[in-house]
Amino acid sequence: MLLAGDIGGTKTLLGLFDPVPARPRPLAVRVFPTLDFDDLTTMIAAFLEDDAPQAASIESACFGVAGPVMGDVAELTNVPWLVDARRVATQFKLQHVSLLNDLQAMAYSVPVLRAAEMHVLQQGRAVAGGNRALIAAGTGLGEALLHHVDGRFIPSPSEGGHADFAARTERDIVLLRDLIGRYGRADVERVVSGPGLTNVHRVTHRGPCAASINLEDPDAPMAISAAALDRRCDGCVEALELFVEAYGAEAGNLALRTVATGGVFIGGGIAPKILPALTDGRFIRAFREKAPLETLLEAMPVKVILNTEAGLLGAAVYAAAG
Repeated sequence: MLLAGDIGGTKTLLGLFDPVPARPRPLAVRVFPTLDFDDLTTMIAAFLEDDAPQAASIESACFGVAGPVMGDVAELTNVPWLVDARRVATQFKLQHVSLLNDLQAMAYSVPVLRAAEMHVLQQGRAVAGGNRALIAAGTGLGEALLHHVDGRFIPSPSEGGHADFAARTERDIVLLRDLIGRYGRADVERVVSGPGLTNVHRVTHRGPCAASINLEDPDAPMAISAAALDRRCDGCVEALELFVEAYGAEAGNLALRTVATGGVFIGGGIAPKILPALTDGRFIRAFREKAPLETLLEAMPVKVILNTEAGLLGAAVYAAAG
């Protein structure tokens, strides 16, 4: 029996898995609001309360966490938690507990995802033995690499979401100036994330929002996307367009840095919800516009991950292999 977790800034998934070969089979999965708990151990205890008989047979555990992992400890970027693998192992009497960056954990799911769990944005021509890349916008922005080594993919983490936002157009420059004035620095997560979409909304609205969106509401990004897709507010339409272009451009940057000839995968909670906006051509145009390497980028497969539990699955894959 395996215990896996995908710990995000907004929600956390915990699951028990049967470690069958290649792709562990979920036995019980629950979703928790992350900030409803003081720490991970309290949340695990609440989860295992309903599955106490199965909990006794857990052999190993792995948790993907939204933040940098240093040894056996991780401090989450957008949540006031310190996750300590040794404390989890001691409290629940587990032999093996691993912590991975959340995008590294999700990357472990990529090789076992089925075709039906992905939407193709660009067919491309995958190179056998080529590297892959993963980018995922949600509460924050995560990026990971999948290096092809000796016939298998080895995921490695990054903190690329906190790299500098690269303005490409005059409209981007206006946004960049606003972000610098507001935060002192413009990292790409300030644009390509849920909170980032609200930042973009502030810039694209020259008057009141026609959709009357309260930007202080935690659900504001969802409301902006809905208003844009329904075309109820010109400012929201422009905000989502700018967001999608920035997302595509950053995915292209990651593809170049990793030479992702095996494919680029778009994960996270936002992409499946705005699929119509991702498929109107803006994302792929921004992804490709990297002269003089457009031909290289045009050949890379680009796919949206539709499986909302990919991060959890990847953590289970890692736990099963360990």
